[in-house]
Amino acid sequence: MDALPPKVGGCHGGRETMLAAAGAAGKSAAMDQLVRDYPRGPHDQPQSMCPAFGSLRVGLRMRRTATILSGSACCVYGLTFTSHFYGAKRSVGYVPFNSETLVTGKLFEDIRDAVHETAKPEDYDAVVVINLCVPTASGVPLDLLPKQIDGVRVIGIDVPGFGVPTHAEAKDVLAAAMLRYARLEAEAGPVARPRNLVEDERTVALVGELFPADPMVVAGLLKPLGLGVAPQTPSREWRDLYAALDAEVVAAVHPFYTASIREFRAAGRPVIGSGPVGIEGTMAWLEAVGRAAGIDGPRIEAARQAVLPALRGALAANPIKARVTVSGYEGSKLLVARLLIEAGAEVPYVGTALPKTEWSAADLDWLTAHGAHVQYRASLEHDVAAMEDVRPDLAIGTTPLVQRGKELGIPSLYFTNMVSARPLFGPAGAGSMAAIVNAQTKGRERFSRMVGFFEGVGTKDSAGYGFAGRPSDPPGFRDRQRKIRAAKAKAIEAVGT
Repeated sequence: MDALPPKVGGCHGGRETMLAAAGAAGKSAAMDQLVRDYPRGPHDQPQSMCPAFGSLRVGLRMRRTATILSGSACCVYGLTFTSHFYGAKRSVGYVPFNSETLVTGKLFEDIRDAVHETAKPEDYDAVVVINLCVPTASGVPLDLLPKQIDGVRVIGIDVPGFGVPTHAEAKDVLAAAMLRYARLEAEAGPVARPRNLVEDERTVALVGELFPADPMVVAGLLKPLGLGVAPQTPSREWRDLYAALDAEVVAAVHPFYTASIREFRAAGRPVIGSGPVGIEGTMAWLEAVGRAAGIDGPRIEAARQAVLPALRGALAANPIKARVTVSGYEGSKLLVARLLIEAGAEVPYVGTALPKTEWSAADLDWLTAHGAHVQYRASLEHDVAAMEDVRPDLAIGTTPLVQRGKELGIPSLYFTNMVSARPLFGPAGAGSMAAIVNAQTKGRERFSRMVGFFEGVGTKDSAGYGFAGRPSDPPGFRDRQRKIRAAKAKAIEAVGT
């Protein structure tokens, strides 16, 4: 890619520079909305992979949906590599650019041409175009793309790293854009019939990416209330959006889908938070759903009592006796912590990269009452400091936290691969955590032996292959390097004056 125009300064110009460029290019309203929907923490924003991965993931998991990226080549390469690493099995479109096409507006024309070429109704229901950092900061106007081509919907969104704090929240950016489009379609007239639609069934729409068994478990919990489960958000195909919007109640089990919840509310749907985890969580959630759906008290209580024995049995049969810290960047951390505590674990710290919202308020209150400190917009440094202070029997978190935990001899688990790959709700969730937690905590003594055995190996001066002793510098080497650095600094200072 050629050098970028001075007003943008390239991908590494810094967040403030990119925000200023986006404002100057006419994107102030879009950036302001992102700040309102996804407020940052006191330390700017948490560490996360490129936020656009979240939107890309949502689009790639939908049937008959094409995705086109507009951004720097290095960013597109990284995003597509990560997507295929996580199992994407379809191509991602890419519209390259250089300084000339960016400045003259030719990039927008190239995007428009790519959309027209892609939008074939025999292949797709929708085409998603995602602006990455540089096109967003340069004001590439995706809102000027046609809204549909031969019946194929066109969705254009800006997902800059300097505007969306985490890739989890970027899922909401695309999910909400699609919900808005589908809602306006439904308000305008008849729409396609969703698959597996049961006529006159009252349903609950689940918001958040869930383990595949969880919606089925929730369906069993809701059956005594006369309710079913609508397709979840983010959806798997376009027509699922209509069924989700038509639900009786919306359950924000992942509480950070701020923009999506706004669309459900615009459709007149009541929204509840938390989820059916453990005994207390399940009882409270069923009552909240029942009341939102206008179901009478005795029927709600009957639904609660129907599942209570199974929950008690599952928790009693799968106790957890361990101190655990829970952290990461997905939306279910607080729910997992609740389940661990009800199973008998001590959870002194819960960290999430996501912001505090009204939909996690009940979980926050419950965890605080049970001795847990909840850190919203937690950075890796927050999570590591908590782990080092608490010295838990098991640390659950992101890859770098797990790495640090194992260096300290603390059994550690990567949340995304190990914990979120298990059921969480109802009796199935109540029995899902004990086996993995107990198996890991039993290995703590083994970890201590390994740390002691390998102490000092591969670290600091002993890092690298084939070194038997501490490397020695040539005589006067460090002193010469100091003088060279000082001379460079002085020269730079002189140029500045």
